[in-house]
Formats: sequence, structure tokens, C-alpha cells
Amino acid sequence: MRKILLISIVFLCAAPLCAQDVETSGNPVFEGWYADPEGAVFGDKYWIFPTFSAPYAEQVFMDAFSSPDLVNWQKHERIIDTAAVAWADSAMWAPSIIQKDDKYFLFFAANDIQKDEQMGGIGIGVSDEPGGPYKDHLGEPLLGKFHNGAQPIDQFVFEDKDGQHYMIYGGWGHCNITKLNDDFTGFEPFEDGTVFKEITPEGYVEGSFMFTRNDKYYFMWSEGGWGGPDYRVAYAMADSPLGPFERIGVVLEQDSSVATGAGHHSVIEVPEKEEWYIVYHRRPLGETDANHRVTSIDKMTFDEDGYIEPVTITFEGVEQQRLEQDK
Repeated sequence: MRKILLISIVFLCAAPLCAQDVETSGNPVFEGWYADPEGAVFGDKYWIFPTFSAPYAEQVFMDAFSSPDLVNWQKHERIIDTAAVAWADSAMWAPSIIQKDDKYFLFFAANDIQKDEQMGGIGIGVSDEPGGPYKDHLGEPLLGKFHNGAQPIDQFVFEDKDGQHYMIYGGWGHCNITKLNDDFTGFEPFEDGTVFKEITPEGYVEGSFMFTRNDKYYFMWSEGGWGGPDYRVAYAMADSPLGPFERIGVVLEQDSSVATGAGHHSVIEVPEKEEWYIVYHRRPLGETDANHRVTSIDKMTFDEDGYIEPVTITFEGVEQQRLEQDK
């Protein structure tokens, strides 16, 4: 439900955080051109790991942002860059973050390879802290080849309830799922001996994301062209991370009175609460440069049957929501 519009400018500052006496986050949630945001919760902080949205030759580093309440955000500059990843020379984007064994693993795409013979693909940074700095985990791409027609980009790392980690990824209209080994140095085969299973649903373009709710697997992805007005997020549901996934419908798209090109999202669940947020990028009204994308947050809700209700994109953003600390 919308409230009276609160116009709030979010200022970023170095530690300590600057406190804001405002009721909502406002959209965008922080200043700057940032896209493909990956939201996460670590301890008593919300985190967002976005792509620095710029031409590929300039897109050579990543920043991160943390917040205790979704309203006040602190910027962590250059948590990783191409200087730390010898094989990456351009176009680092679409981060995905996972915590494992007191380490933080930041998966990313780099170099935008167009064929197997090129150097690039999906890599991993590792750090002792979510805010970095991250060093190259492998010294080479984790995945640098095409399988089932899927360009090795836009990876999402999903931990299932049994502790198994999966990587879901792909561009060029194809999506694969693969099982990561325990130390994230490679992959394990499925029971049938295959390593990369295609799970592409109707309409899939890029931007995979998966989460579970009430024993259902929700698979989400972006459709349309990332630089155009038809960019949007659709989803499917299944009883297994392997699907099959049959497209249900669109849950996030532009509103020509608010912003355009809404897509490439992630989802944050507030621990121990039935509160869900969708974190995504969009283009401010009047912007025509494809790289002029900003990060926004809005509420995501479900109907009584578990289907995701269409998201209303707003200028207000979301209300202040602090995380409960473990006692």
C-alpha cells in the first residue's frame, strides 16, 4: 500500500554511518549508477553488491553497500577490481555472494566472452569480510566455456536445505544449473553423470535468481533487452531446484510514471519474519543512456496460494527495518 510520498535524498558517507531521520529508504537507495544488485543479510547488516554501471572498458571494479535498517547505507569502495584478477581485463559484472566456512565468496562475470577460445567467464573472489577486499580464489575462471548454448554470465549461487550449493547461470537465452564442489574449485556431476543441466524456461534471457518458501523453489529471471523498456522479471515454481520450471508470469516491470527498464533483481528475506524485498535496477525517467541505471528496493508479497503478486515500483522504497540480533 502506498503512503504519502516522502522525498528523501540518501547521502552516502564513510564510517561511522550517517543516521537519517526518515521513514523510508527512497528509490534509488544510494547515489550512483549501479545495476544487477545482489542483496544479502550477513549478521546484523543488509548488504547490496551491484555492478558498477558503465561502459565495459570502465566497468572494472565493484563497490558494495551495507545498512543496519535498509535506510542508512554505507559504501565500501572497490571491494574487488581487475587488478586483483589477472585474467579479467574488462566488464566485471553481476555479482553473487555466498558465505561458507567463515569466508565470503563473490562470484562475478568478466570479459563478456563470445566463444570458448576467449579468456573470461565466471570467476570467484574470496574474503574474510563481506566488505572485502576480495582476492582471486582460483587464479582462472571457474567456468570459461559454453554449455548447452549458455554464455557463462549472470551466475547465482544457491544453497539448498541439504547444504548443497548450486550455480545457476546463463545468457543468450539459455540457463544451466550445476553442482559446485565443496571448496568452490569446480563442479560435481549429477546422478546421471551430466555436469550442466539446462533448465531454461519460456522467455528466459538472463539474470537468474532462486529462493525457497514453504518447500517450493521459486526461479526468477529477466526477460527483454537490458537497455530497453521491455526489461522485466518473470518467475516459475517447482518442487526441485532442477525444475521443471514452467513460466507463471511477470512480477516486476517498468512503470512509465516512476522509472523504466526495471529488471535484473535479487530477493532479500528478513530472517525469522515473513517480510520479503525485491532489489533491482531501473532507469530514471528521462535517462536514455543504457548504463544510467540505479538500484532500488520495493516490497514483494505473496497471495494465499503462494504466487508472487505483481510488484509496485515506487519512489518511496521500503520502510525502515532493523535486523534482530541474536541474543
